[in-house]
Amino acid sequence: MIQFHNVAVTYQNELTALHDINLKIPKGDFVFLTGPSGAGKSTLLKLVYAAVLPSQGQVLIDGQNITRFPPTKIPFLRRGIGIVFQDFKLLPTRTVQENVAIALEVLGWGRRDMAKKVYYLLKQMHLEHKLNHPPLRLSGGEQQRVALARALVNDPKILLADEPTGNLDDENKEHILTILKEANIRGTTVVVATHDRRLIEREHRRVVVLDQGRIREDSHGAQ
Repeated sequence: MIQFHNVAVTYQNELTALHDINLKIPKGDFVFLTGPSGAGKSTLLKLVYAAVLPSQGQVLIDGQNITRFPPTKIPFLRRGIGIVFQDFKLLPTRTVQENVAIALEVLGWGRRDMAKKVYYLLKQMHLEHKLNHPPLRLSGGEQQRVALARALVNDPKILLADEPTGNLDDENKEHILTILKEANIRGTTVVVATHDRRLIEREHRRVVVLDQGRIREDSHGAQ
């Protein structure tokens, strides 16, 4: 599903974010990506949805080398990828319902079907009573759940989550993790970048450890 072959990323200031990354994430896998700040976790996620291009090497999604995609093909790639950003990136001028529906609008869904799907997902998140609220009226945990609902609304093949439980209390962390695991059970490949060692140790999933732009460890926990 996701493959990196000898991938390196060097930014314009000559800072090398990733060195010689070789990684294979099979379809349906659930992977924690961890390491200290600046290790390259966010850059690695950005490579998957072509927000960053490698300075060398290849990134393959479903066997296709996305580093060779023309710009016009990138939006079609991203339709199959749900992304939860560290800073949420919710649109403040749109309601919760409108934020979640954005991906379905792009796909041309009808208004009635779109409303039903968004309501169903927000109900899973225990947020159906907030669907007409602007995001800035929500707590941090609620905004995180809206961001997750937006990422899942079109049933993506791949879900990328950058620190999805950061700054949340234990109850909200548990809720977010449950939603991620349910998506994985339905067949979505899930990659979670996190600093939360307790979360990683408790879940017994595959863990890829980055340090200074290199993979230092790739271990599989007991399922």
